[in-house]
Amino acid sequence: MLHCFIAKLLKSNNGTMQQFNNDFMNRLKVKYNEEIKAKLTEELGVKNPHALPRLIKVVVNMAVSEGKENGSIIDKASNNITVISGQKAMVTRAKKSISAFKLVQNAPIGVMVTLRGEKMYAFLDKLINIVLPKVRDFRGVSDKSFDGQGNYNLGLREQILFPEIDYKSIDRIRGLQITINTSAKDKQQGKKLLELLGMPFAKG
Repeated sequence: MLHCFIAKLLKSNNGTMQQFNNDFMNRLKVKYNEEIKAKLTEELGVKNPHALPRLIKVVVNMAVSEGKENGSIIDKASNNITVISGQKAMVTRAKKSISAFKLVQNAPIGVMVTLRGEKMYAFLDKLINIVLPKVRDFRGVSDKSFDGQGNYNLGLREQILFPEIDYKSIDRIRGLQITINTSAKDKQQGKKLLELLGMPFAKG
């Protein structure tokens, strides 16, 4: 299967996103430009090509509550996100102090990365074809996680689903949140865009 082939390719090249980009030449971006735009025009009835829904950015976030007490944990989480995204992660910090949670303003509470352009397409290609098929008892993703503007939120419970992560090197299993921002005007347009890109929505 396609996702098995891609996973083997990543591992054979030390799991680098750069090699993934080079070998696949952002095939998802090519597919969008050469195939999906025409289908969106037909199925959505949008005549202006500049008004067709498109990807804007993908944000990957990992919350690390222990980070406020142990900086090394933040470093490990940051490395995880950097490796799976191909871009250096940024540390997120508390905007204000909350005494009930022993949280101090500016304390590190997680890591995130914002992907655009080629890295965005490469990451989404990998997510769809390698990562999601590895989810236990996977039957598709929910279509109830769109916001009112056609953006989609997806949570994963384990970072080890990504082929670049070595299970022996992590300190613990951590979940992450993925937000796919699009130019879609509503859920209908956003879902159609992601469906055509290959997102496996659950049936029924």
